[in-house]
Amino acid sequence: MQKIILILLLTIGLSAKIITPNDVYSQSMLIQDHVHFLLKHYGIKHHHNEIISRTRVDTKLKPRNAWQLTYEIMVKINIFRQEHKLLIIEPVNVSPILNLNSDLVYEQTQRILTELKIFEVRESIKVPKFKQKNYKDKTSIDIYNSLMHISKSFDELNKGIVTPSFVFGEQMRVYDDITLILQRLQISDETIPKAKRVGAVPEDVFDKCMKVLEKIKQLQIGVGIDFVDFTEFKKGDESASDVYTITQMTIAELQTIKAYLEIENITASASKYNTKTPAEVGQLVSWNFRKLNLIHSLNKGR
Repeated sequence: MQKIILILLLTIGLSAKIITPNDVYSQSMLIQDHVHFLLKHYGIKHHHNEIISRTRVDTKLKPRNAWQLTYEIMVKINIFRQEHKLLIIEPVNVSPILNLNSDLVYEQTQRILTELKIFEVRESIKVPKFKQKNYKDKTSIDIYNSLMHISKSFDELNKGIVTPSFVFGEQMRVYDDITLILQRLQISDETIPKAKRVGAVPEDVFDKCMKVLEKIKQLQIGVGIDFVDFTEFKKGDESASDVYTITQMTIAELQTIKAYLEIENITASASKYNTKTPAEVGQLVSWNFRKLNLIHSLNKGR
């Protein structure tokens, strides 16, 4: 009997902590506290309510979408570090997975908090001890909206430095993932870029990204992968930062297809580009769309 009790105690002691959406949301609010403090410290006006009204969505999202936003935030932390003459730290990425859970999003919130604390120490910023709050009934949507608020707050800290060049680098990551998928499906790709659309603006590019996501959704539905409807993300008059985010969502959705096809390659971080224009980004997005349209079924060759 004593052995049984000992085994039970050991099992309880060794069991992993169960991470819930409430835990993740709580950590995201701690991050918000740090970012709001930094905005105040640097005397930067924070448009809190405007960000909420502009970016809030109420659609069925997945933890993978929240995870991809944490990646976006880590990139913006690097921009912030560079602005303060600190070296950049390459963001952590994850292997393709069909059903990413909240545990991995929680891990990313800890990395973000750590990076913020490191920055505060390096810049000799005295930060109050923020109290962690407990929440109930939070979902992936709540987490996403909170992380989006953080991301847009970083745009304020970074003085809106997310440019078409940054978006181009992320779209090249999309290009690389689609190329891998075509290779796995043994689909010949003879597509080439078409002429750039002169006078294109970020909103034009955003609309092209939505077409890419719609095609991805069709492919997901064809093989029973849980999909996301991004229609609500379309707000109008999108900025380069909005295109950056919708590109991150594209990368997140492509990971499910890579996982389904058993492609283990982790999407590499973006290369650095300079002087790219919305027209050049739009040209690349259109090319990615035509490459995706070569795929009629994810079951080919399986």
